[in-house]
Amino acid sequence: MMTLTLGATRRTIAEAFPGVAVSALVAATAQFLSEHYGAPAMLMALLLGLALNFLSEEGTRTAPGVAFTARTVLRLGVALLGARISVEMLAGLGPAAIGLVVAGVVLTIGFGLAAARLVGRDWSFALLTGGSVAICGASAAMAIAAVLPRHPRSERDLAFTVLSVTVLSTVAMVLYPMLSGLFAFTPRDSGVFLGGTIHDVAQVVGAGFSIGPETGETATLVKLIRVSMLAPVVLCFSLVIRARGLAEREGGKRPPLLPGFVLGFLVLAALNSAGLVPPVLADWAGVLSRWALLIAIAAVGIKTSLARMLDVGGVAIGLIVAETIFLGVFVVAGLHFLS
Repeated sequence: MMTLTLGATRRTIAEAFPGVAVSALVAATAQFLSEHYGAPAMLMALLLGLALNFLSEEGTRTAPGVAFTARTVLRLGVALLGARISVEMLAGLGPAAIGLVVAGVVLTIGFGLAAARLVGRDWSFALLTGGSVAICGASAAMAIAAVLPRHPRSERDLAFTVLSVTVLSTVAMVLYPMLSGLFAFTPRDSGVFLGGTIHDVAQVVGAGFSIGPETGETATLVKLIRVSMLAPVVLCFSLVIRARGLAEREGGKRPPLLPGFVLGFLVLAALNSAGLVPPVLADWAGVLSRWALLIAIAAVGIKTSLARMLDVGGVAIGLIVAETIFLGVFVVAGLHFLS
């Protein structure tokens, strides 16, 4: 029995290796382009992957590994994000700012659902775009996509969302620091504004430290608080989908109440809060998480047809832009109210 199991495992690894290797190569290329030309690595990985869509066609040697990477490596990357979260970090910002950030996440998702209904988009697309805008961009999009029911447009919608939030985040990195000056925010309020509204962590760091050290540190802290909302939000989505009987069945069985990658996120966050994760290990977990997500988004790009992604339409673009504007307006209004 053990021999048969080992043999099956070796065959699975052998089948997956070409696709995993291609995805990792695309991710490494995207990172190189990011470091040398300043383009967002996630965006580069997605665009390069889209150009290699033929590698995911049925019958190719790379197709099984690309599918494995887009699903399993993605979940590993999301789980490792938990090592950067701690209760002490959350307490350091103060209850008012935390309340503003949490309310921004919840209300942006609610706005996305309401707006999607008005323009005729389905609820799953609203959760995907609203959650990615509200929480942490591409990482949130991939985590939410992992618990949404699968349908023929799943890969297309995910690729569109990642592309959109990455582009919008890059625009915000340039525009929002200027808005901070226009609104006459203090360095701390500027940090709350940037960390509470820009989608991706890298762009938050870039925007914050372009103003000053205090703003950069505050922006990064606020952004990590938004990242900490990923697990409870994904869990809530999973519970609602399960309660409505819409959850995807695997092998004829209902999926677990708590997705494994969310459980891993929570366990690592709890260990880090208890001081059981050394800073060096937490830093390494952050690096591994970033690479796993970068490799996974490369695989998502490979699995997605560019022609099909363009079919998403102008309404979808308008929806994700509207969600971004809503979050920005809410945080600015909240800061003026608190001050």
